[in-house]
Amino acid sequence: MPKRRVLLVVNPDKAEAVGDLARARDAVNAHGALIGETDTDSLRAADVENAEIVVALGGDGTLLALARRLNSHARPLLGVNLGRVGFLAEFDLDAFVRQAGMLFDRDHALQISLRPLLEASVHGADGAVRAGGLALNDAVVTAGPPFRMIEVALRIGGEDGPKARGDGVVVATPFGSTAYNASAGGPIIVPEVDALAVTPIAAHSLSFRPLVAPKEAEVELRMLRVNQCDAGGTTLVLDGQELIPLAHGDTVTFRLGDRTTPLVRNPEWSYWQTLMGKLHWAAEPRGGGKSS
Repeated sequence: MPKRRVLLVVNPDKAEAVGDLARARDAVNAHGALIGETDTDSLRAADVENAEIVVALGGDGTLLALARRLNSHARPLLGVNLGRVGFLAEFDLDAFVRQAGMLFDRDHALQISLRPLLEASVHGADGAVRAGGLALNDAVVTAGPPFRMIEVALRIGGEDGPKARGDGVVVATPFGSTAYNASAGGPIIVPEVDALAVTPIAAHSLSFRPLVAPKEAEVELRMLRVNQCDAGGTTLVLDGQELIPLAHGDTVTFRLGDRTTPLVRNPEWSYWQTLMGKLHWAAEPRGGGKSS
């Protein structure tokens, strides 16, 4: 049986990963060709060159970090959840071990989904790009300390929109719509839909509702009022991990480009069952009283 070449990447901050790494390693050695092990802190571009599949042991945060770092390599990324929710990483360790024979057999086609990456660019008041980055889940403009209300002007598809006053704005991909976007009251978007969710955080207006913009429509947020202080101030946060300070007059543009992350699908995994089971979507109220 021709075997796939596998790189194991583990999140060193998860204590449980130390013991689980041995099980994952045994599964790869039994069915695939293990070409290396590393952790997310030590990962280098050279580690990925000879790999046919990258296995991420950790949680959703580990998967998000690797999706951005490995984007230029276009290697299939398989997430094994060792955390609590694990909504994005479709495999738990038992499922990974159980399916290892199929996953690492070159004669068996992997189920791959291509998830688009959100491209964010920060333009200074002079119009020049001064920072930027990628996000698989979301990009958040957050008020930051000293936590006074901020104000941004929204522009979608080249047309001026409303001004948003409050604690910030979430711009989410469909893949990430179940994260901060959903917590802020935004819409859940099925991952196969080409769109962006734009959701205000604690908007200072009862009529400012979240919206869904088509993939082709570039979203712009111009900073009209921000917080600035030594502790950080208003910040653009990519996937909850990369931070870019923002200043008055900055404009942040967001677009779903052509760059994608290939994620290995778990054939036993169900989006709808996970949505209901882990995020308790549409769950009935719990109570001790008798139903009528």
